[in-house]
Amino acid sequence: MKSNATVSLDHGSGGLASQHLIGELFLKYLTSPLLHDLEDCAVLGEYAGRIAFSTDSYVVDPLFFPGGDIGSLAVHGTINDLAMRGARPLALSLALIIEEGFPMERLERVIASVARSSQDVGAAVVTGDTKVVPRGKADGLFINTTGVGLVSHRHDISGKKAQPGDAVLLSGTLADHGITIMGSQAGIDIGGDIASDTQPLHRLVGAILESETGAVRVLRDPTRGGLATTLCEIAAASHVEIVIEENRIPIRPAVRTACEMIGLDPLYLANEGKCIIICDQDHAEELLQLIRRLPEGRDAALIGWVRDDRPDRVSLVTRIGGSRLLEPLTGQPLPRIC
Repeated sequence: MKSNATVSLDHGSGGLASQHLIGELFLKYLTSPLLHDLEDCAVLGEYAGRIAFSTDSYVVDPLFFPGGDIGSLAVHGTINDLAMRGARPLALSLALIIEEGFPMERLERVIASVARSSQDVGAAVVTGDTKVVPRGKADGLFINTTGVGLVSHRHDISGKKAQPGDAVLLSGTLADHGITIMGSQAGIDIGGDIASDTQPLHRLVGAILESETGAVRVLRDPTRGGLATTLCEIAAASHVEIVIEENRIPIRPAVRTACEMIGLDPLYLANEGKCIIICDQDHAEELLQLIRRLPEGRDAALIGWVRDDRPDRVSLVTRIGGSRLLEPLTGQPLPRIC
């Protein structure tokens, strides 16, 4: 592919240019036989279990950032949405909206990243779509991914399941993705080897559920809106109070310093490779040790508890012993993070 080649409107026409784009670029990296059949939809096999289904769109800016890119982010984000219901991923779809003039070299980098990420999680891209819009009608490249997964009848994971007395675990450090994207947008060198935390969480969730260690009731990934907003959503859905302790929340020193300098609260910044686990308190410590043995959970911590004192609320116990009410995010302090 020529180094100076760009995407043209012809590539979205459905004609010969579209066929060349699919055959010479997409199918070069995305190797599922179901996709190579080039049918209008993929017919999956027969599976025993409940079907999980999720879709998401990705408009991150910049497209490439320390720790990842829009391709890996799209795969990981959809896989993680499936995992938060206890689903094992089966297959993905990939839809692209490309702006006319987008460099082919950058598109190839993205597709190669999608291929690596989907191969890593064991969920092939089996169907897709490409649209090209005129210059000025998009911002380079937007991606939509849809995922299908399988949930065991033994598990019923939901944001409505938190119960008073449960423990609240967090699988790792906060705000790595949000502060990385902000630094990239502003051209700021944050330092401290900070990079996006984008990663798939289905293996971590699978290990948790297979261990039968304690009753896991809720799994949620605190993406847009961060930890605080996600906990508020769980508290409202379960009609409980959630209390977390500031000194228990894992945050990298460089991230904390950057947030203090810029005036941002890490509790509201995006994460793309961490999850909240709410479980039976009696087994929380055993479950925490299991999670810490996994690569995705080495920085996991027990950060709080579920209570019934003041339902539908989230409170933070500060380092100096005070209490602060956490509200859902309002406004958009960090645009284009996913």
